[in-house]
Amino acid sequence: MARLFVESRELLPFDGSAVLHEEALPASRASEAFAELLATNPWESHDLVVFGAKHREPRLSTWHALGDLPYTYSGLTRQPLPFTPLLDKLRAQCEEIASARFNAVLVNLYRDGSDGVGWHADDEPENGAEPVIASVSLGATRRFDFRHRASGATVKAELEHGSVVVMSGLSQHCWVHQIAKTKTLVGPRINLTFRLVVDRRLGT
Repeated sequence: MARLFVESRELLPFDGSAVLHEEALPASRASEAFAELLATNPWESHDLVVFGAKHREPRLSTWHALGDLPYTYSGLTRQPLPFTPLLDKLRAQCEEIASARFNAVLVNLYRDGSDGVGWHADDEPENGAEPVIASVSLGATRRFDFRHRASGATVKAELEHGSVVVMSGLSQHCWVHQIAKTKTLVGPRINLTFRLVVDRRLGT
C-alpha cells in the first residue's frame, strides 16, 4: 500500500489544484516498478497531429483501461491494453493518495532529455468536466511546468522518483503543463497518469 504520511504541497496558487506528494511511493517499490515497466511494458510509438501537421511523438507510451475504453488526443485514438498486476497495484495506491477512483492510465517513457511533452491540458471529453488525475513519476527527475492560460503565470516543480502529483478542480481548464526537453544529460523517466474516463460512444 501507499505510505499514509508523506510530505505534500500545493503547486498552484489559484484556479485549480495540483498537490505534489513527495516520496509517495517507498523508494524500493518505486524502483521495482520502474525496472519492471522499463523492461516489460509493450512500449508503442505514434504519430500525433499538432497544429495540423503530423509529428512523431517524442516519447514512447501505452494506454491501459479497465474495459473497452479508447482515448483520443492530438488526432490519435488509442485502443486500450489491459491492466497488468503492477499497474493495478499502482492504481490502488494512487486511489488512496488522491481519494478518487481511476479506471485508466496513460504510461509514458521519456528515454532521455530529448523526449518531452509540450504545453497541453488533459481536458479531453473522456476525462470529464473537472477530472482528478494522479501523475506518478518513476526514474530520473524532470522539471514539470504549469502556465496559466489567462495570466501567463508559471509554476515549476522538480518531479522526483516516487512522487505523485494529484491535479483536480479547474487545473485542466485554467492551466496548461509540460515536460520540456533538455540538453542536460538525464536518464529515463516513466510517468503514469491515472484518471477516470467515460465512454463517449455510449454517451456516459
